[in-house]
Amino acid sequence: MSHGPAWAGANAPLGVVTTTGMIADAARVVGGDRVDVRGLMGPGIDPHSYRQTRTDIAALTRADLILWHGLYLEAQMEEFLLKLGRRAPVTAVGEAVPVDRRIAHADYSGRYDPHVWMDPELWVRVVGRVTEALSAARPDDAELFSANAADYTSELVRLAAYARDVLATVPEPARVLVTAHDAFGYFGRAHGFRVEGIQGLSTESEAGLARIRDLVELLVSRKIRAVFVESTVSDRNIRALIEGAAAEGHEVIVGGELFSDAMGRTGTYEGTYVGMIDHNVTTIARALGGTALARGMDGTLAVGG
Repeated sequence: MSHGPAWAGANAPLGVVTTTGMIADAARVVGGDRVDVRGLMGPGIDPHSYRQTRTDIAALTRADLILWHGLYLEAQMEEFLLKLGRRAPVTAVGEAVPVDRRIAHADYSGRYDPHVWMDPELWVRVVGRVTEALSAARPDDAELFSANAADYTSELVRLAAYARDVLATVPEPARVLVTAHDAFGYFGRAHGFRVEGIQGLSTESEAGLARIRDLVELLVSRKIRAVFVESTVSDRNIRALIEGAAAEGHEVIVGGELFSDAMGRTGTYEGTYVGMIDHNVTTIARALGGTALARGMDGTLAVGG
């Protein structure tokens, strides 16, 4: 950040540090020019395995407000953030999603799939929590934050409607999404897709040979024509799937790269939350036989999106 340590002066922007890029984007949209946001995890960064650096610790301890996801997404940082929360304003915004709207973790009792941003209607809840946290930290700007959040919520509702419309054009037998790790459960639930990740909910889990064999059998039997790589996960296991299907006489292509745990390149449309989801939805629909314009919801995706 560009400021010195005294961020919280009456006229100075609120110094906000976030973990993921998706939360940083929400804080920037809601906060406008009244916030100065630093996201610790940029494009291509895997939050499941990310550990805070010395620079991160310095930024976190100087922040006016810290926003993290929670739901055990930042597994390697959780202990540090919980300790920090005893003496600094720290909010786990992902936990705004009600328990009855969360997907239970397949392997750990009492834990939940953290990838709630894959459903824009759930992300509205997170934006609400971001707005509450900003307003509590800077009450004089609460009205502005609320107005910005209302405008942004309308955009997210429009995004959710676009996703429903486009994904409904994918033929039902083809509604199978195979990716590198299990980040798309909320997407699958929202749109009636069967979702299979080679690895589990965390990229820290290992993919065994039996799992690869089972997914090859699924691809061949359902005649699924595309699988997807992720921007934050190695494509090694996806390549193994494609080779396995080829050995069975079935051609599978890489349908595109999806943004799972991080957004696209900073400064691009895909480097925003709306652009991230627009890219994913458009890419999935086109690769699996649906109908979507290559440039997405508003014609702003990169060519081939």
